[in-house]
Amino acid sequence: MESGFTMEEISAIKYEEKKSRFYAHLYIITDERDLEEIAAIHRKKYRKAAHHCVAARFTDSFGIFREEFKNDGEVGHPAKGMLQIMKAGGLDSHVIVVSRLFGGIKLGPGGVSRAFRKSAEYAISESGE
Repeated sequence: MESGFTMEEISAIKYEEKKSRFYAHLYIITDERDLEEIAAIHRKKYRKAAHHCVAARFTDSFGIFREEFKNDGEVGHPAKGMLQIMKAGGLDSHVIVVSRLFGGIKLGPGGVSRAFRKSAEYAISESGE
């Protein structure tokens, strides 16, 4: 997918929890329009994924610092936890997307949130950011 924007993927990991697979990707972004493209990339790349949770911290085109998260219908509030991890790590021009492929075993709201957070932590750790 060609982009006029300047996003850069800086890490990608796979984490498994009770047969569910979580694919976490961390990006640096310079334009809030990158968010739409990143979401489209993940919907295409992980077509079988039930959910694509997103957390982002960035400065928009008006110079306003923003924080956003989207749970994409997932139980609990996993993207909010991902955003907290980004804050703790001081990531301020980044987006993390975690796509979950359901493995047939329900994790419950707490288990789902923990798995998304672990995935985000591993992607951030892998990036060296």
